[in-house]
Amino acid sequence: MAQLVRGDQLSALRSGTFDVVVVGGGMTGAGTALDAASRGLRVALVEKGDLAVGTSSKSSKMAHGGLRYLQQRELRLVYENLHERQRLLENAPHLVRPLPFLVPLFGRDGVVSKAVARSYRTALWLYDATGGVRIGRRHRRLTKQEVLEDFPSLDVERLVAGFRYWDARGDDARLTLCLARTAIERFGAVVATYARATGVRHDPAGHANGITVTAVAPGDEPSAFEVSARVVVNATGVWADEFTSLDERRPARTITPAKGVHVSVHSSRLACRSAAVVPVPKDRRSIFVVPWEDAPYTYIGTTDTAYDGPLDDPLCEQADVDYLLAAVNSVTSAALTRDDVTAVWAGLRPLLADAGGEHHSERTADLSRRHKVRTADDGVVHVTGGKWTTYRLMAEHTVDEVARQLPGTSRCVTKSLRLLGAPEDPDAVSAVGADPTLAAHLADRYGTEAASVIRAASDDATLLEPFLEGLPYVGAELVFAARSELAVTLSDLLCRRTRAHLMDARATFSGADRAATIVAGELGWDGARADAEVDTYRERCRLELDAAGVRGPTQVA
Repeated sequence: MAQLVRGDQLSALRSGTFDVVVVGGGMTGAGTALDAASRGLRVALVEKGDLAVGTSSKSSKMAHGGLRYLQQRELRLVYENLHERQRLLENAPHLVRPLPFLVPLFGRDGVVSKAVARSYRTALWLYDATGGVRIGRRHRRLTKQEVLEDFPSLDVERLVAGFRYWDARGDDARLTLCLARTAIERFGAVVATYARATGVRHDPAGHANGITVTAVAPGDEPSAFEVSARVVVNATGVWADEFTSLDERRPARTITPAKGVHVSVHSSRLACRSAAVVPVPKDRRSIFVVPWEDAPYTYIGTTDTAYDGPLDDPLCEQADVDYLLAAVNSVTSAALTRDDVTAVWAGLRPLLADAGGEHHSERTADLSRRHKVRTADDGVVHVTGGKWTTYRLMAEHTVDEVARQLPGTSRCVTKSLRLLGAPEDPDAVSAVGADPTLAAHLADRYGTEAASVIRAASDDATLLEPFLEGLPYVGAELVFAARSELAVTLSDLLCRRTRAHLMDARATFSGADRAATIVAGELGWDGARADAEVDTYRERCRLELDAAGVRGPTQVA
């Protein structure tokens, strides 16, 4: 098992000189670093927190074309999304997999509106034709009974029939990590987390030639240092304008943040075998109901509302929870309440602002999900907008723009670049462990690296047991993350290396001290540091659940 720790990457950042330095460790930044490194460029990436700590760990976790974009006549966007979805399925089959979606049709007296049925049928045929069928399955009409077999709590009185179509799901945070590790381990990139870019350097002619960085992890010496690079890339997502303000006195507003919220509930309260598209009454939009892959939970989302608060750590509020639960309760018999919610998460979409930097629509859902790449007067390359399904295309376009300043740069190779851990035959990986359930769980998260996770427990068999009640994650996953996945804090482990926090924050709250004990030696924590990590994580749980108005961890017996 290769050792990959943050300290070594930070040292390499301090001592190296680079062709490209990418600022931002979300999906787009990690994808840009991989694209540039795979073209033979010397690449560094800096991220002020953990990889995917912002938007890229808080999405709906779907690699999809976006059925609703057809209604907005964004045919090119859907086409691009579906082509990139297919590349993800081929290049990262251990992290992105096909997922069936239900579109239930409701009506009165067993009859659905012909206009509604025709609208969905037309959209789904167009979706297949635009590229949806590349997944290997076409949409089809379902009977009422077939819909109920997948989603039994739907309102049987109003349900008439439905459609099934196919898209894909993906673990957004682990995919971001996989991109960064592929760039490091295969192409020699340097990726430094908890390294905040605090300024842009310029040569005497005014061209950007590097950045100023301050290490900000717990225990770091907070002195700034310089990183030299021929080209600087701003891939900071929703923070793009903040970074631009470091470099330009009066930057134009390019981003309109939109908040998206999700909630999780136990599957005993809302069971479904397929994802479902649920209409929101009186809001001209839909939300998703999605089963978590390997745990007995279901998540619901997302909202899409304008946001003008702090960009770091947006919170799910009571109104967000009520909106999602009301939508689900309007078409099911679940009668969900806030007491059923086991976890919440909120993220900010970096949507492109309207021309002139203004946002005139009341609905952020109406704003385009396209991306934009531009080069500023000083040579800094800015990539903004987009969605995670098309991260690779965004990265390709960004590095193409970088190449204008670096003549001789090779062409993009990431269309067919299989990522770290991608198996040739996904079904063959499941034989890595003695226990079939554990083996399948690890294969679906680590691919060909599943055996390395098993070996992390070679000196302690108890590490192959779950460390949280009711959740599938085992201690060996924490050890592997500490040794080989750039984890620094307990929150990195519980929120992004595993997704325990997003499934059941109360259970994770209760087991946080156990997790800290498992990794303390690996990460060099003494007792005081381990206690501080647990306290920091638990305070975050309290803040999130209290803001959402759901039953908090202090009420757990």
